[in-house]
Amino acid sequence: MKYKLKKWCVLLLTSIGILIFCFIIFLYMTNQNKSTVPANNQTTQQTQLPKPKKDELLTLVNYQNQIPDNWQVDLVQLNNGQSIDKRAYPDLQQMMDDARAQGLSPFICSSYRTQAKQQKLFNNEVMSYQQQSSSQEEAEEKASFWVARPGTSEHQMGLAVDIVATSHQLLDESQEKTAEQQWLIENCYKYGFILRYPNDKNQITKVGYEPWHYRYVGKEHAKTIMQEGICLEEYLDKYF
Repeated sequence: MKYKLKKWCVLLLTSIGILIFCFIIFLYMTNQNKSTVPANNQTTQQTQLPKPKKDELLTLVNYQNQIPDNWQVDLVQLNNGQSIDKRAYPDLQQMMDDARAQGLSPFICSSYRTQAKQQKLFNNEVMSYQQQSSSQEEAEEKASFWVARPGTSEHQMGLAVDIVATSHQLLDESQEKTAEQQWLIENCYKYGFILRYPNDKNQITKVGYEPWHYRYVGKEHAKTIMQEGICLEEYLDKYF
């Protein structure tokens, strides 16, 4: 009788031991499965900022990216004969009105350009470098630093404007020192515009410093770009 009781106790303890072992294995496997769940599927307590939505106003056109074949231009004519995409018109008009209300005299000297107009400007720039004893290839390379090759100009999109001081209409770095330009550089983002070719970004944009060239991207995007001190290429790389 004692032998049978002892054998029964051994079997009971063995069964309990097996159950405990299986339970430990179960807990281990459960923890392993949790740890392999992708981070984006786990519930976190941190609040993530919403990612900006990409829209057509962010279309990148530069030395590496031509204007899309399906790009449609819907223009509004300005009082001085210039034209701009109708999506940018209300904010551009408000920016110009607010600048004038500050006693400034901004003047839009260039806006939308046709392919033919851009070709003419580029050819003229190439010719000026050829007169400096540059080869055709070298002249075109140097020219493209200041005048975009046809098909790669934001002006052809209808989203870019060149704005200068009425009293100082030179397109060089001296434009930066005018009161008009200082106000525009500081406030353009409020109206959805960015200074497209900053002085410290030409290694990225491959365009020389142009403290007169403003590109419309919309207020949300413009605010982030200007506050972070980045160019459009960097913004698209970072958020999209």
